[in-house]
Amino acid sequence: MHNDTIAAAPDLSWQEQALCAQTGSDFFFPEPGSSVREAKQICGMCDMRSACLEYALNHDERFGVWGGLSEKERLSLRRAQH
Repeated sequence: MHNDTIAAAPDLSWQEQALCAQTGSDFFFPEPGSSVREAKQICGMCDMRSACLEYALNHDERFGVWGGLSEKERLSLRRAQH
């Protein structure tokens, strides 16, 4: 008998409660050069914002608005943490 190790899947239950799940992804993954203001406004009202940002940072999400931060803002935050 061999022991199969199954990697734990990330806990994504927060996504079900996130406001972005109810508004669609268009705001959060805009065309390059488009405004992310609407996405940030929605994030600002979302109780799942911190879980979303933590997920994005842990999984090196490079595109879109996560946790109220754009790609550039997350990159700056990662650099500041190191």
